[in-house]
Amino acid sequence: MATYKSLKGQPIQVLTADPPAPVEGQVWVVANPGTASVMKGYALGTGAWASGGALNTARQQLGGSGQSQAAALAFGGDSGSGQLAITELYNGSSWSVKNELASARSNNAGFGTSTASISAGGRNGDTALNLVESWNGTGWSEIAEITTGRYGASGVGTTTSGLIFGGQPDSGGGQDLNESWNGASWTEVAELNTARGKLGKLGESSISAVAAGGGDGPPGTGQKAEAEVWNGTCWTEVANINTARGSLYTGAGTATNGIIFGGSEPTASAKTEQWDGSSWTEVGDLATARNSMASSNFTASAAVGFGGGPTVTAATEEWTIPLATVSFDID
Repeated sequence: MATYKSLKGQPIQVLTADPPAPVEGQVWVVANPGTASVMKGYALGTGAWASGGALNTARQQLGGSGQSQAAALAFGGDSGSGQLAITELYNGSSWSVKNELASARSNNAGFGTSTASISAGGRNGDTALNLVESWNGTGWSEIAEITTGRYGASGVGTTTSGLIFGGQPDSGGGQDLNESWNGASWTEVAELNTARGKLGKLGESSISAVAAGGGDGPPGTGQKAEAEVWNGTCWTEVANINTARGSLYTGAGTATNGIIFGGSEPTASAKTEQWDGSSWTEVGDLATARNSMASSNFTASAAVGFGGGPTVTAATEEWTIPLATVSFDID
């Protein structure tokens, strides 16, 4: 039988008190004469939201991307008086204005990192767009258009392996369309089981994604709780999110470990739900309930959410799951 030391590289220490500087994954036993022994470890604790630096321009229905709390990108959106082309970069404490999108839009799908992102579709006025732009860390370039113009689609992945799904046409209502991006062109692939737009999203590539919640009407209407997992070939229905929500847009993490947050239920929501690959669990609420916000993409334990409505805001919140000492059942 393998020992803990052979598996983890260190023995389980027996101590009289917690160590002063444990490392993630470390396990130890606290034992004192006359008291029950307790096995402990150092692992991820309870997540919470905290205020971050405000966007320079308040907006909702914007595109977002990024790989961490110190690297997020915001682009496009609606200021409440019209669509925007503004791009801003987050460094973990403040936002700086960068080169604009080639064309103003809101409700655009965003995915990728702070140095390599995609903005796909969206709307300008009442027109659903098929325009796609690629960000290289400095500026935006127009690239191959999506097959079907739409707004309110959600996107996951990278600039060489991406996916957008759902959305709404000019006439409203939800769409079940799903398009895969290979770095050069878009291909229509298997459709969502439930047509909708403005979905929560998780995923790291064109072959691994989660679509959650969403709606088929304006903010405050048509909330859905359905969740589906994409395996590169088809969508499979999985456990519903706990609270049906539209105008969701957000998501950070992978298809087996991520969070979605905000949205409309039908009023603006502060709820955050965590996905572990099989079920959803409600975790810490946003400080301010809001819908139509955007988020960084990849890191479930250190995400960023920014902008949103229904009152257009510039607020940013940072999600962190700190390391903490936890106790285990020895039996």
